[in-house]
Amino acid sequence: MIKFVNAKLNLGLNIVRKRDDGYHDLETLFYPVGLHNGTPENPEPFCDILEIIPAEKTEFRFEGRNVDCPLEKNLVYKAWKVFKESYPELGEYLITLEKHLPDGAGLGGGSADASGVLCMLNELCGFPFSKEGLAKIALKLGADCPFFIYNCPCYAEGVGERLVPVDLDLSGWWCLLVKPEVSISTKEAFAGVTPCKPIFSLKETIKLSPDQWQGKMVNDFEGSLFPNHSILKDIKDRMLENGALYASMSGSGSTVFGLFRSKEDADKARHVFNDHYATLCLL
Repeated sequence: MIKFVNAKLNLGLNIVRKRDDGYHDLETLFYPVGLHNGTPENPEPFCDILEIIPAEKTEFRFEGRNVDCPLEKNLVYKAWKVFKESYPELGEYLITLEKHLPDGAGLGGGSADASGVLCMLNELCGFPFSKEGLAKIALKLGADCPFFIYNCPCYAEGVGERLVPVDLDLSGWWCLLVKPEVSISTKEAFAGVTPCKPIFSLKETIKLSPDQWQGKMVNDFEGSLFPNHSILKDIKDRMLENGALYASMSGSGSTVFGLFRSKEDADKARHVFNDHYATLCLL
């Protein structure tokens, strides 16, 4: 079995309060990105590739972009382990990840891989878990992981695990994603934020046309990270100057994305960022 694993955008992200357990409550809007990459309409690749096949003993192989961590900390391995703990009857498989999505990008690539493994093992085992049950397993791996079980536009609260599908369709819009050579840890991202209720309700803002989002839909991490990583603000500013109708950082960065009405407009803007990783995605 082979699965093409897409990424996600945080169209907006508000950090509303710090909890007693040290974590933060968020309000965010997840949107899948990369679903159409590799098709004739959007031929450039933007996904990871997972393959799981029966084997005499369970083994893991990693290809493509280097994932620099020990096996026991790799989310693909951890997903297999937590599935086996939940379903001891699991057989033996060769699990191969071909990594292409950029790391530390705020796009949820690692979380997507983990949830992809859970979904594939669930199917190979005859669907012992519902989506809701699989999402509970996925939460053990990370706050972003449950989203990729559903993989549809969702409003999220809590640490990102309380998901409600939303009626938001950006079909036909084009997204330009630009990632500079900047790495941001979760610790750094949260260190400078001051939790507060947003001025504009995210639930209300998404009812507007995307060309009305700028200034109303925000990512609270930008306030703390832009002063320390000016390249991110520069990318966002240049995105808007070159035709993006909405631009933002995704998650805790360091990818900045812009929304465009046409592929021509997005491709024209991409040429401004030849010195960075940049790709186009049809939404």
